[in-house]
Amino acid sequence: MPGLSEDSSALGLRVRAQMRARMLATRRAIGPAAVAARSERIVSALLSLAVVEKARSVGLFWPRTSHAEVDLRPLDRQLRERGVSLYYPFMDPKGQGFVTGFRAVRSAQELLPRGRGFAEPPPGASVAARGDLELLIVPALAATPDGHRLGYGSGFYDVTLPDLRPPALALVVLYSFQLLAELPTLDHDVACDVVVTDRDIYDPKGVLGTQVAR
Repeated sequence: MPGLSEDSSALGLRVRAQMRARMLATRRAIGPAAVAARSERIVSALLSLAVVEKARSVGLFWPRTSHAEVDLRPLDRQLRERGVSLYYPFMDPKGQGFVTGFRAVRSAQELLPRGRGFAEPPPGASVAARGDLELLIVPALAATPDGHRLGYGSGFYDVTLPDLRPPALALVVLYSFQLLAELPTLDHDVACDVVVTDRDIYDPKGVLGTQVAR
């Protein structure tokens, strides 16, 4: 679905809010066992990609288990064993808003809730600049095969991704039932490069090269 006109943007926002509520409720209803099984398949799919195998610096997210998010903790462990530098998102209050980005995390134990609803790195950790990250693994409540995603509404990734890509590639991960044919988009929405579900991989921009989607 194309970007919404000014006259229809309010309707689009309402539709997106309704979709968020519905998708979050559906995701929470699948239960911990399904979350673990589906997440395992997503992690396996990510590890099968050459761009992940070759990456030496990756931005991840720590799962909000109360929201039944994709659990990337096994990916964190495997990448650390390979010596990959890992970064996690942060939101620092500033005035009436926030400064956003990704900070280096040497150990998963450094990630703690810091008032924004998700686990964040310590404030003193180094911040990734453009060129520091090769990959960003991005959560979503819904997405389309062409890489457009529906987040929680804070706009974190829409604001932060342009600061890091290019050269970083953004891979959105979600369960197969969260994949939709289309989403109402706004002018500031930023599409990801690759979509990875527990069933399929979509490469709308051809960034995976000869490694075709399965």
